Amino acid sequence: MSLLLVLDVVVLSFITALLLLSVFSLCFIFHLCFKSRTSHHLQRFNSLWTVRFLLVLSITFWALNELLRLPLLLRRTAKHLSQPQQATLCKIHVALSLGFFEPAFLVTLLFLVDVSVKKETPNGRWAAASVLLMTLPLLILQIIVLFFFAEFEAVTLRFPDYFVRSSVVVSGESNDKTVLCAYPLLSTTAFGSFGLGFSAMFLVSAWRVVSVVINKALRLRIYGLAFTVLVSLPLQIAMLGLSAAWLPDQAAYGSVSLAVFLLTFSCAVVGEGILVIKPIADSLAVRGQQCFSTWDPWRRRHVAHGTALDEMVVS
Repeated sequence: MSLLLVLDVVVLSFITALLLLSVFSLCFIFHLCFKSRTSHHLQRFNSLWTVRFLLVLSITFWALNELLRLPLLLRRTAKHLSQPQQATLCKIHVALSLGFFEPAFLVTLLFLVDVSVKKETPNGRWAAASVLLMTLPLLILQIIVLFFFAEFEAVTLRFPDYFVRSSVVVSGESNDKTVLCAYPLLSTTAFGSFGLGFSAMFLVSAWRVVSVVINKALRLRIYGLAFTVLVSLPLQIAMLGLSAAWLPDQAAYGSVSLAVFLLTFSCAVVGEGILVIKPIADSLAVRGQQCFSTWDPWRRRHVAHGTALDEMVVS
């Protein structure tokens, strides 16, 4: 149990760090919105602020949703919730994590990368709405698997327990019962199908961006994002499937679930850093150079070239 407690503390520490990074990213977004009121250049760059806001928001809610599965917190809520209510809470966690929040921020990453090579920038609000609509089929599928198929399977079919097991009841040190969350293999399969299709589309989009970028630093940025996503996501799916081999109260399951969390955590951190914080910082820096260049003609051509590159790659 001590090892599981350590793993919970580690996850809590990373969640706290991710939430702080998300707050920092939101501050950047709102700061850019404020500055764009007086700058035509920043208004063009800020046209997709709602999509970036959606990216940070979905990452934030994914991190908060991870709190629902931590045994450290589940044991505290056991005093206030019945076992069926705790089991329902675990189903909600899986449905939101694998069916909505993580797919939402992954699709948003894909959208921001894909739109960077398009000549026309779509309306930000419609873009954010379309991203959310793309995640609805997976969310509905997860709800069916978790809340309906599990009951139907219990009555008619006879799949192994780990196919639909979203929680287990374990006994504590004082013989009190606690419900711990798990990842059903069917939910993992649904998310894995989405992940494989997403990885293929992300690879194509990243390749298209790299083929038109001439700035070395920007190419390295896209390479870093693509490498993180295309390595972390398949590994996460594999770890989710592997977690079905153990019960949530076993140390092996705790280690695998930590790996699942850290892989998703890496995608979230790199995504916020490369597609939110760094582009906004670059855009604000270019704006400062443009103000300086109004009385320095020697800089004008260099600044204009840098602005075009920034808008092409990270708008």
